[in-house]
Amino acid sequence: MFSFKKKYFLIIENIKDIDLSNIKNINKFIIIYRNKKKIKNVHQLLKFRQVCKAKKIDLFIANDFKLMTTLKADGLYISAHNNNLKLNRYKKTKYKVIGSAHNLKELNIKTLQGCKYLIFSRLFPTNYKEKRGNLGIVKFNLFKLSRKENLIPLGGIKLSNLNKLSIVNSNAFALMSEIKKKPTEIFSRLF
Repeated sequence: MFSFKKKYFLIIENIKDIDLSNIKNINKFIIIYRNKKKIKNVHQLLKFRQVCKAKKIDLFIANDFKLMTTLKADGLYISAHNNNLKLNRYKKTKYKVIGSAHNLKELNIKTLQGCKYLIFSRLFPTNYKEKRGNLGIVKFNLFKLSRKENLIPLGGIKLSNLNKLSIVNSNAFALMSEIKKKPTEIFSRLF
């Protein structure tokens, strides 16, 4: 059995990482486009945005307000390393703001930046050498009880532990690396 949530956050670095034709559930998916390289073809991104809009998929752009306004995206994604407090001015605009954090200090900064959703990383163990440690389900649930923010778990979520998300105290979860590794298997479970 798979745990159904109200929202699924899919973090991609390339629009080729995801096939939007597989998505059938309306208003459940939020795509975060997080490209660290220089954008070469804005025309392809505009087409991608149009398909997202037609399927009622929210599109957020990471750390690039200019690209967000060019694409007329739904909002801005502020990564954990971005601690610019001037970004709180966007919460008064029509754009939504999502942030990510790895610890309590970053979480407090994202709250000051006006983030609607906070992607909190690492729920499960990951294979990254430089990133160690994880909360686990029990610690995440206890931490979520102590916070008012809308915390979304991320990190180490794979096909093998997807069913464990049913006991996570959150109405959503975020995926990143599993989308690149096994897109067909993960999408067959989500869609």
